[in-house]
Amino acid sequence: MTQRISASQFKARCLGLMDQVALSGEPLLITKNGEPVAELHPCQPAVVTNPFGLHPQTRLLGDVISPLDVSWDALA
Repeated sequence: MTQRISASQFKARCLGLMDQVALSGEPLLITKNGEPVAELHPCQPAVVTNPFGLHPQTRLLGDVISPLDVSWDALA
């Protein structure tokens, strides 16, 4: 069952309540005049399975580690 707390109590204790929700994983329902107005729940950590992060469509083609056999001038 989701815990309930009034908005005024939440305002007075919000930092501690945020820690409590993060540790317990249980959401907290915030009420105003007995009616639900908001819900505080823990964030789900972002799971990055691609080494390119926000660019999952990026693909490595060929050998990207070995030096090139082309001479070039970096100051040109």
